[in-house]
Amino acid sequence: MVLRFDNRVVVVTGAGAGLGREYALLFGKRGAKVVVNDLGGNFHGEGNSSRAADLVVEEIRKLGGTAVADYNSVVEGHKIIETAISNYGRIDVLVNNAGILRDKSIANISDNDWNLIHDVHLKGSFMTTRAAWPYFKKQKFGRIIMTTSNSGIYGNFGQANYSAAKLGLIGLANTVAIEGAKYNVHCNTICPTAASRMTKGILPDDLFDEMKPELIAPVVVYLCHEDTMDNGQVIESAVGFATKVHFVRGKGSLIRDSIKDVPTPETVKAKWGKITDMKNAKHFNSNMEVSSSFVSVMDRLKNPLPKDTFEDTYTYTFRDTILYALGIGVGTEDESNLKFIYENHPNFAAFPTYAVIPSIIMLMTSSITPSALENFDLSQVLHGEQFIEIVNPMRTEGTLTTRGNVIDVQQKKSGVVVTTECLSYDEGGQLMTRSQSSTFIVRGKSNGKYGGNPEKVINIIPNPSRQPDHTSIVKTNVDQAALYRLSGDLNPLHIDPNFALLGGFNRPIIHGLCTFGVSVRAVLKQYADNDPSLFKAVKVRFTKPVFPGDTLKVEMWQEGNRIHFRTLLAESNTEVISGAYVDLLNVIKSTSTSESIPQSSSNMALQSDAVFAAIKERVNADKAKAKSVNGVFLYKITKDGKVAKEWTLDLKNAVISEGAPSGKADTTITIADEDFIDIALGKLNPQQAFMKGKLKIQGNIMLAQKLSPLLKTDAKL
Repeated sequence: MVLRFDNRVVVVTGAGAGLGREYALLFGKRGAKVVVNDLGGNFHGEGNSSRAADLVVEEIRKLGGTAVADYNSVVEGHKIIETAISNYGRIDVLVNNAGILRDKSIANISDNDWNLIHDVHLKGSFMTTRAAWPYFKKQKFGRIIMTTSNSGIYGNFGQANYSAAKLGLIGLANTVAIEGAKYNVHCNTICPTAASRMTKGILPDDLFDEMKPELIAPVVVYLCHEDTMDNGQVIESAVGFATKVHFVRGKGSLIRDSIKDVPTPETVKAKWGKITDMKNAKHFNSNMEVSSSFVSVMDRLKNPLPKDTFEDTYTYTFRDTILYALGIGVGTEDESNLKFIYENHPNFAAFPTYAVIPSIIMLMTSSITPSALENFDLSQVLHGEQFIEIVNPMRTEGTLTTRGNVIDVQQKKSGVVVTTECLSYDEGGQLMTRSQSSTFIVRGKSNGKYGGNPEKVINIIPNPSRQPDHTSIVKTNVDQAALYRLSGDLNPLHIDPNFALLGGFNRPIIHGLCTFGVSVRAVLKQYADNDPSLFKAVKVRFTKPVFPGDTLKVEMWQEGNRIHFRTLLAESNTEVISGAYVDLLNVIKSTSTSESIPQSSSNMALQSDAVFAAIKERVNADKAKAKSVNGVFLYKITKDGKVAKEWTLDLKNAVISEGAPSGKADTTITIADEDFIDIALGKLNPQQAFMKGKLKIQGNIMLAQKLSPLLKTDAKL
């Protein structure tokens, strides 16, 4: 749509040359009746002439437009507005563009230099605006442009008078915008840098030649159109570029601990780094917003945080939430996972356990734990337990302020358990998540600074004694730790083999919180239909490390809306997470008739892949036992009646690989993917499967029986 100004009357001050001329010409071309104002003096504000305004009026008329000249000074702004009313009976747009220069260093600026600059720029804009105001208000429409400068925003040597006036215009425009809003009178500010008689000799010649005023005119004309709803904006423009400029305020810092305290210069000095830190700066739209921000400050002064409370701000984007989901194995093999890894999904959401990241990052960067101990050493730290409660749903991006403090310190024989609690708030001060982390410091010693307060600690709950209601098998990816660490925990223990050796591991281990996220995935899938909005809380205890590529077995028990679970290594049945539970707002059971086996590796198309991966690890753990079978087995896994994948168990050489063997197999076993899973999980007896025709064996059947002792584990592989 072409933006037209038919039947609109536009006043442009200082329109005899430069920017003002280009504004007037473009308005005229777009159908406006234009009042071309120009006193006709030089750029120092000396002299006057009608020639400049007359020439522009003539140009507009030659283009088929309508225009009239005005030769009054902007200090007599009412006369300029009278010209519009007497000629056209109304005024719709006012562009305050007139300006002069009187550049001198601050010591050499005379009173006249100062006053004249402010008269033309600041007072002149006020006078014309005030004169036009009654007409705008009565007709419930008006568009006003103020003209500032980068000198006003940033300052400039030799322009103290000019800089002060130009910054004053932003303040004037802000108030005009507020007062005019209810009358559909909008006021915006242009910050142009263009070649003109005022800037000749100031800018380098090559830059001067490219700073064409006609490149800025479209921005100003757009801001003045009736369809433009922007109000109170500062728009910078030059050389065919435009951007918004606004003020921001840092997060700041309290400089007293309570309402009774009085700050000292020394406390200001101590907090100066936080006072001047702008990494989490915020823009406020009004004085009222700024004043409102002090309400929360007063709240904190009246209700001070517990002593030794630490605070940090965490800003994240949708990329961070997706990266976390990928880090805990969410992949595209399950369409319901797309909501966690595709930002344009209609139900795009953060995976619930992402809520742990802000508090963990704060704990890693603060001195909460060390201050509770003596002889503290990072190599002695073990993550013992973790709790998360979602108070309000995690958003896919935003800024959270997390406050944490130690709530309990327990001295044990072999070390110290330190429990911290963290509360995360959104930008509006709304509580989003609550978390507790228990850290065990091997051979640590409490310094007595914190007392024990165990009643505040949320404890694990033993799993029910009956058989699990559901079991899921999850194969972790060999690159799982390398990917998960990008969510914030950059401990080299999880990627650097040499560092892992120093920690007593033969290779890097997966983060406990990664195993935690993988386990919750299985629970959410089975009992909440992968719906993150049903997640309320989770509590776990970490007991053993997990290596990238390990296969996990998640056993679950339902008791109402609480799902108890524990996580084990499938190949050895070693418990890695114990006494855990997930609280859901509602339970939606999976409709699957067989055990679900979520996959975390995108190249695994079948559920049985996880079982073969577990077999491979068991064979690698005891190659001598595997070789004692002395046979080569070919597994043909079918899907929908067709062979979908083949696996070779070469137990002569203790090698498990995908695909057919290079030579002849001693025994070939054909079975459907879902039936193989049922056998692996003990739901289908192999002999019965054979009798029913679900399991087909060719070749040396007796040799196949020798697989049983090798593969027999509690995982029933």
